[in-house]
Amino acid sequence: MTVADAVADAHRREWAAVLAATVRVTHDLDLAEECVQDAYAAALRDWARDGVPVRPGAWLTTAARHNALDAHRRARTLRSKLHLLVEPDVTAEPDDPLRLVFLCCHPALAIEAQVALTLRFVCGVATPDVAAAFLVSEPTMAARLTRAKKKIVAARIPFRMPATADLPDRLDAALSVIHLLFTTGHTAPAGPALTRNDLAGHALRLARMLSTLMPDEREARGLLALLLANHARRDTRIANDGRLLRLSEQDSSAWDRNAIAEADSLVVSALRGGNPGRFGLQAAIATLHAMAPTYADTDWPQILELYDALLAVWPSPVVALNRTVAVAEVDGPAAALTEVEELEQDGRLAGYHYLPAVKADLLRRLGRASDATYRDAIALASNDAERAYLTDQLGP
Repeated sequence: MTVADAVADAHRREWAAVLAATVRVTHDLDLAEECVQDAYAAALRDWARDGVPVRPGAWLTTAARHNALDAHRRARTLRSKLHLLVEPDVTAEPDDPLRLVFLCCHPALAIEAQVALTLRFVCGVATPDVAAAFLVSEPTMAARLTRAKKKIVAARIPFRMPATADLPDRLDAALSVIHLLFTTGHTAPAGPALTRNDLAGHALRLARMLSTLMPDEREARGLLALLLANHARRDTRIANDGRLLRLSEQDSSAWDRNAIAEADSLVVSALRGGNPGRFGLQAAIATLHAMAPTYADTDWPQILELYDALLAVWPSPVVALNRTVAVAEVDGPAAALTEVEELEQDGRLAGYHYLPAVKADLLRRLGRASDATYRDAIALASNDAERAYLTDQLGP
């Protein structure tokens, strides 16, 4: 492994823990991010000279914290407290990434700001990708992040793990953060690759940590099940020639059956004991897809019922669009097309490339193939694999 590869691997594995440890010194997200970035830049130079350390995360944490202390000295602030900030063990604590998630999910922040802030600073997702996840422009997202950071400073939000009693108030935002992080990795908003397994894997680790931290929370188990069921298909979504494969084209025998079995067990417990939440219901849908012997054997009526229940607890236009796929299988593509056209008129999914993509597919199934609708989807898609797939659907 080259030094560049080692640094890239450390960025994927250690970024959140190093940033969380550094924030505890700086009490400033912007300064902490700058110090961590400088530490990674130093790693490229020093590791080439001295070799890759046995514990890259500890090395990076030490370097980033030293950068933070140097920044304080240069600014002539906290001089009397510098000795209190130097800890003998600079290794990040096991819960540090989750600590930072809950920090960013403070109830003083709007839910959209909580999710966006965590995706950007805890998970290292670039601002354009965060914007794509929220269906907003990059400048809008940049402004939202700036306001959130200022709110943290103004509200004097402490940079520590909240008390156990405070966790439930932040749980929904934490779940949303981890889910959006996984979504960003499962299908990258932009770029040449369909997936970013580093982000998806990071989200899966955070979901497991959260489920362990709050074992009595059914929605935490539901989220973990949802991620496991979807991640189980990660190696079958792209053909050897790089072509995107629809769910019906994927080799289900190559799916991770251990992950699917764990997801199924978690779904059962997440749905038991009261009205199910949105993550438990999404997990049930994903697990039904994963457990079907073949695509033709999928229990579409049950999936449609689950979508109806999901739409009742989470009336999202994206959920409504996803539901039309099940409607097409149960009631036919004409019924689904009617619902897609209603969503189109609603306007809330303007700019969302899956809307014209679904519409174009339904028109094709009805014998009314529309290249114009496919071109609308192509124009909105930023992921190269998805754009190539949509281009292949155009007529000769």
